[in-house]
Amino acid sequence: MSPFKTQHSAKLEQLKHGTEKIAMLTCYDATFAKLSERAGVDVLLVGDSLGMVLHGSENTLNVLMTDMIYHTRSVAAGAPNTYIIADMPYSSYESGAEIAHENAQMLLDAGAHMVKLEGGGNMVNIVRHLVEKGIPVCAHLGFTPQSIQKLGGYRIQGKTEESAKSIMQDALSMSEVGVSFILLEMVPASLARNITESIDTPTIGIGAGVDCSGQVLVLQDLLGIYTGQAHKHPNEFKSPRFVRNFLKDSGSIQAAVEAYVKAVKNKSFPTAEHSY
Repeated sequence: MSPFKTQHSAKLEQLKHGTEKIAMLTCYDATFAKLSERAGVDVLLVGDSLGMVLHGSENTLNVLMTDMIYHTRSVAAGAPNTYIIADMPYSSYESGAEIAHENAQMLLDAGAHMVKLEGGGNMVNIVRHLVEKGIPVCAHLGFTPQSIQKLGGYRIQGKTEESAKSIMQDALSMSEVGVSFILLEMVPASLARNITESIDTPTIGIGAGVDCSGQVLVLQDLLGIYTGQAHKHPNEFKSPRFVRNFLKDSGSIQAAVEAYVKAVKNKSFPTAEHSY
């Protein structure tokens, strides 16, 4: 194993087994990656949310592997000492394990240390294959943006007993096949707490309460500068409940990111008003 890979494998183990909350931030370029590394962010997520934030689209479905490779390279260049997760975009992994492996390896070759993919029980065999091939995986459960058309919009998941049981089972299954993290998006805080207490795998929350092992926000949300689809007036946009503008009271972008890291670590974010 190369010294570079050994270094980041050790970092992953530290994140997984440490007692501190994990501060994760979504980032798409070298400049903000460099700033985030200086601010003490533990993990940078190169998210397919770039389809909305950078492309101005209404969802993430237009994002291509070439987009993810390009932005992963950019983030890796700016934050060489930070653990990096890259999203596998829509249609890059669902059709089979070999295609998923090929695309995941391209993201690792671009500078990622882990890939993230959406889905529960239907993705277990693909995730198992990736893990067996030595590729660290973050599972994304709850609200899964790539399934927005099937879900009928941006809706909280896990509100009914049946839905909560399904997400819990998906988390247990993903933990059993060896994922490194489980990201829980827009689920009740009580469900996220139960999942976190039921598995050894660390959980990362976004709209999932303070009891997850860590938190993630999109940088542009953290700064209060994302205002929805490019063609719509900003006044038409309503920020999601889980978002907090850290720039408003910080005075600079650097200070805002540092404030976010501190708030995650001391458990002052998210509060009940940012949770479901």
